Amino acid sequence: MSGDNEKTMFVEGDMAVYPAHGVGLIRAIEKQTIGGIDQAFYVMKILDNDMTIMIPTATSENVGLRAIISKEEVTKVIEILKERDIKISSQTWNRRYRDYMEKIKTGSVYEVAVVLRDLFLLKVDKDLSYGERKMMDTAKSLLVKELSLARKVEEDKVEKQIEKLFS
Repeated sequence: MSGDNEKTMFVEGDMAVYPAHGVGLIRAIEKQTIGGIDQAFYVMKILDNDMTIMIPTATSENVGLRAIISKEEVTKVIEILKERDIKISSQTWNRRYRDYMEKIKTGSVYEVAVVLRDLFLLKVDKDLSYGERKMMDTAKSLLVKELSLARKVEEDKVEKQIEKLFS
């Protein structure tokens, strides 16, 4: 059976989100023969660092490759960021760091929003560790890039709006 009728979620020129790397551009869909088997790959350029990654189209959903969120979903993200009635766990910082890292790796925009919100709120009470500060920056840049594309607004405007929620 030939793989030519294989359905792909994305086409060349689409923007997509790859967990923990952020938003990228699908530059091409290439076929390669690996171990005697023809496979199709998305060739994706990550916007933040110009890194190019190849993701097998067949397993792209399993690894969490997804479309950019809709405007309706942006509203849900903002609601998560605004939520203040939450209990920040009293775990050690490294345990918390691992939990947050897991959330970011899911690629879920909602999980990333939770990490950003929790770290912002934690920062009010105490100094964040270096790792937590870096993670906060990562979560913020992942959110800013995706929200700006979803809303078709410049990134710096989105960043200011997010920071305003926490000021």
